[in-house]
Amino acid sequence: MATSELGSQLRAWRERLTPSAAGLPQQARRRTPGLRREEVAQLAGMSTDYVVRLEQGRARHPSAQVVQALARALRLDEEERDRLHAMAGHAAPTPGRMVRHVTPSIQRIVDRLGDIPVAVIDAAWETVTQNRAADALLGDLSGQSGRARNRAWRTFMQLPQLGGLEEQTRSMVETDIVADLHAALIRLPDDPDLASLVGDLRAQSTRFAELWETTPARVRGAQRKTLDHPVVGRMTLDCDVLGVHGSDLQIVVFSAEPGTPDADALAMAVVVGLQDMSVG
Repeated sequence: MATSELGSQLRAWRERLTPSAAGLPQQARRRTPGLRREEVAQLAGMSTDYVVRLEQGRARHPSAQVVQALARALRLDEEERDRLHAMAGHAAPTPGRMVRHVTPSIQRIVDRLGDIPVAVIDAAWETVTQNRAADALLGDLSGQSGRARNRAWRTFMQLPQLGGLEEQTRSMVETDIVADLHAALIRLPDDPDLASLVGDLRAQSTRFAELWETTPARVRGAQRKTLDHPVVGRMTLDCDVLGVHGSDLQIVVFSAEPGTPDADALAMAVVVGLQDMSVG
């Protein structure tokens, strides 16, 4: 089957992006300077076979979620992201909906912080991307899709997390999520994804429904969170939240004061987690 315009463009974007620019380790010998299909698949959280089918024109209508993942993996700018949406048959993000495009510069920040766990979260608390240190601390979400990538959903549905929340921290986080989602809905009342998440949480979580009725809107800020890690035990970390100008994204950074037991525990959790992922 002839390669489609979408497939040709995806291949061109893949071949122009070097591993180092994509946050991947540079190997000594490569046939081409660009990314391999399996590397794009890894970065986008999808199968290599699906990337192959897209490039060969055997799959021409990826979902909006897949388009967003590909735009992020290929480090597309806003114009290129909108073009990818159009070629896939989707409207580009419009006013009133969350702007959740991770620019190449933001992705570089996430990649290069290295051993500091960093995640990028949208206004609905969905994990858009996170670095390997965050995978090691909180759990790898690259193979997850839909609500399984959403931190609010995972918290109130009590889905497992590698670094689990201590009881008082969980209560604080639950209240923080509800207050922040209230504020997001005030700012983005017409966003269907945000409204759907809140509606489903109110219907399926008694705890969320109770908090929704009693918690005022408040944009979340810096916190201290205590996590129970299955290998290194309990640690209390600073959790700082940095807004991304011009979007509905927030950069969430976990750290601890150097030279403290918490810093040692965090470093060990990251090392152990990365080793486990390498073995897997």
